[in-house]
Amino acid sequence: MEQSNLNSLEKRAAVSLALIFSMRMLGLFMLMPILAIYGQELENVSPFWIGVAIGAYGLTQALFQIPMGWLSDRFGRRRIIVFGLVIFAIGSIIAGLATSIEMVTLGRAIQGMGAIASAVLALASDVTREEQRPKVMAVIGMCIGLSFAVALVLGPMIAEAFGLQGVFFITAVMAVVGIVITLTVVPVSYTRGHSSEVTASKSNIMAMLFNGQLIRLDLGVLILHWLMTSIFIALPILFKDSGLAVTDHWKVYLPVLFLSFVFMVPMLIVGAKKSIEKSLFVFAIGLVILASVLMVFSISIWPLIVAVFIFFIGFNFLEASLPAHVSRLAPAGQKGTAMGVYSSSQFFGAFLGGVSGGYIAQNFGFSYLFAANGLIALIWLVLAFGMKLPASSKRVSIPFEPKAGLDYQEFINQLSECGGVMEATFVEDERCIYLKVNKTDYDRLSVDQLVEKINQKDSGE
Repeated sequence: MEQSNLNSLEKRAAVSLALIFSMRMLGLFMLMPILAIYGQELENVSPFWIGVAIGAYGLTQALFQIPMGWLSDRFGRRRIIVFGLVIFAIGSIIAGLATSIEMVTLGRAIQGMGAIASAVLALASDVTREEQRPKVMAVIGMCIGLSFAVALVLGPMIAEAFGLQGVFFITAVMAVVGIVITLTVVPVSYTRGHSSEVTASKSNIMAMLFNGQLIRLDLGVLILHWLMTSIFIALPILFKDSGLAVTDHWKVYLPVLFLSFVFMVPMLIVGAKKSIEKSLFVFAIGLVILASVLMVFSISIWPLIVAVFIFFIGFNFLEASLPAHVSRLAPAGQKGTAMGVYSSSQFFGAFLGGVSGGYIAQNFGFSYLFAANGLIALIWLVLAFGMKLPASSKRVSIPFEPKAGLDYQEFINQLSECGGVMEATFVEDERCIYLKVNKTDYDRLSVDQLVEKINQKDSGE
């Protein structure tokens, strides 16, 4: 009988990896609500450079995300996580010692080079049973979301007490704490070899880039983080100019984020139960467009707060929905590749948001920035109408040793005909069968009997 709860090893992995991930993201996010204000003392500062500095980590994250996953396959998960955290700490120290906006930008870019997301998720996969893996991933995901909310509160407080330098130095300390946790608490994982369900496969990346439905989602998360990054070039200054002290900005961010979650969660539940996920997805993009329009015309603090609230209802719903849709649409055996391309798109969007938002704010003003955001979101809305979501599915992996003389295509065809099997893939190098199955109609007994029949036939020979 399978255990229905996490065992002690899985609990330790979930908590420790979630802490490492969230502390790192906290260090990246804390700059967003403060740089536009506290960065004014830096040399050569301008709205454009503020935007570049905020988004710089996104470019290097996008470039290094997938390669760091490959390195963790080859050299071990914990070693690459520690390596990434060391790079992150170095970038934080460089930014903390900087006196110019260009050096802060360099530090932020180096921070992004310590891209450990794929290594962390791969290690979580290594040390957890397949049926318990979604719970561990959910814990990590929730902590990432929580780190964003905490960053919006802590960032202004730390900056007020210790200045912009203090934020970067505390970020470096958190990286060191993450290294200690990695070496002392995180379970040791002896990598079982490359798995394209966990990390990106080089041979499958191009296929992901030409998958029309996945590209819609990749462009979606790119645009979502483009918009989110760009608004933080303007919001801190607008709140300050409206008479709200920087140390009180959390009094806006915290209730707005909390209430947006209160509105967002029922949308997720209703969407899944009523099978109207696409309709609510399109509605959430509509909320982002509405928020952008309201921001254009907000001339006082309360209309601006309402606009930010509407934005985050849409943002949180879309942020929670997008990875789930990617997982459902990814071909069997290629989830790691699909998520790798998705994550890179997400971070590249943050970079584009910082650069474009800074340029527009500097040359045309904040109203034009918000108007541009609304136009970009409108383009996304048009793309979203062509989105097609398959039936709710889950993934099953079955260890399978290659058999001499076996017609693999015929074997896969037979597996595909079993009840509830939507896709079947055998990856010979990984010695594993990957299935995408319908959650409600999956006939596990038929699949097990077919695999057992092949194994017995091979043994008989």
